[in-house]
Amino acid sequence: MHLLYADESGSSNDPKQIHFVIAGISVFERQGFWICNQLDEIASKINPADPSSVELHGSPMFGGKAIWRKIPKDQRIETIKEALRVFANSHESNRMFGCIVRKSVISPNDPVEFAFEQLSSRFDYYLRRLHKSGDSQRGIIIFDKSTYETTIQNLATDFRTIGHSWEVIRNLAEVPLFIDSRASRLIQLADLIAYALFRKYEFGDNQFYSIIEHRIDGDGGIRHGLYERL
Repeated sequence: MHLLYADESGSSNDPKQIHFVIAGISVFERQGFWICNQLDEIASKINPADPSSVELHGSPMFGGKAIWRKIPKDQRIETIKEALRVFANSHESNRMFGCIVRKSVISPNDPVEFAFEQLSSRFDYYLRRLHKSGDSQRGIIIFDKSTYETTIQNLATDFRTIGHSWEVIRNLAEVPLFIDSRASRLIQLADLIAYALFRKYEFGDNQFYSIIEHRIDGDGGIRHGLYERL
């Protein structure tokens, strides 16, 4: 089974923000253990006595909020990059998926609905490609608990029974699951991936995105895993 850990970056309602992002990392079920161990090692550099108390989240790390306030900015930025390199250097089966929306372009439509439709359909397409190649796998999308939970659950149910803009999703084993990011390093990594995309498109800051760009899902030279509506 492939697990797509996903999170959003940017606010769907904040008029000061131009873009909204949903993105994450798809990992084969046995790969998650190794990634989590490496992220724990990164967290232990911040708090050796209690690494589990250290949450790896893009915005607080970059802005120096909460426990990151006492950490020098250069170290905070390098910690983000180090965590992203864990994904960048991980097993080739791990893939990045995401959708970046310029909110004004799709207004008055909901950017959360639009981005989730793109994310889930592209993940489903990846699983279909695996099936056609003789590797039949199901998938589950796992989100951080958020204010969008009801919206996404309703959409996911519709996609499995009625269909999205293209067809019915066939390869997801269950509707999306929602868990507390404090309990999951992979959700925290998804947050960093979404934040890397948000920094690139909202601020023109490519320093994080450049680390993970090569892990976007693709096949035959065609990039399938990332959608931009700008």
